[in-house]
Amino acid sequence: MGELAKLGIKAAKSTVDKYRVRSRKTPSPTWKAFLKKHINDVVPIDFFIVPTIRSKLLVVLVVLAHSRRKVLHFNVTEKPTAQWTAQQIAEAFPWDSAPKYLLRDRDAIYGGAFQKRVSGMGIKQVVSAPRSPWQNPFVERLIGTLRRDCLDHVIALNEHHLRRVVARYLDYYHEWRTHLSLSMDAPNRRTVHPPDWGRVVEVAELGGLHHHYERLAA
Repeated sequence: MGELAKLGIKAAKSTVDKYRVRSRKTPSPTWKAFLKKHINDVVPIDFFIVPTIRSKLLVVLVVLAHSRRKVLHFNVTEKPTAQWTAQQIAEAFPWDSAPKYLLRDRDAIYGGAFQKRVSGMGIKQVVSAPRSPWQNPFVERLIGTLRRDCLDHVIALNEHHLRRVVARYLDYYHEWRTHLSLSMDAPNRRTVHPPDWGRVVEVAELGGLHHHYERLAA
């Protein structure tokens, strides 16, 4: 429905709902209340692991903004440490741009050096309960999307290659991928292309793994 709307084609929500498979699970009202109150103040972070062609395990850190589902920062390393993770937070929020809350799990990587740096930046840490990834759902959903849309189809050669692949995917994710939670818009707002702008063209992204659609004058 988002892609149709961006092409100036109107489709009733009821028509789209008729063919869309939806999850039967309902979101936690407690989390919804927290998010509604602090949507512009909370930044969640998390790690995930990606194996390389030589069976090395690389670790990816992502820092997400709740309000527009934007990835504010990411980086890749083979050996994450508390110092390295703390440096990533400092790079994600230069000057006076630090958020009020940082949502994370209880991983031991968030040790003394990390906590000292975050505290020094004036950020309050919100720590999820043990074995409760559902308490950090948006970054977990982002990681799942990144895997399904990209990393499940690509074999990482090394750290540099993985960093480049993730960066290219995030360019597509921010500029073109529509989100139901954003009223079928992209994290970086997309302009609606009305029919009088011209014909619809398909543009390949990530070597043809994905596509976006726009109108161009004949």
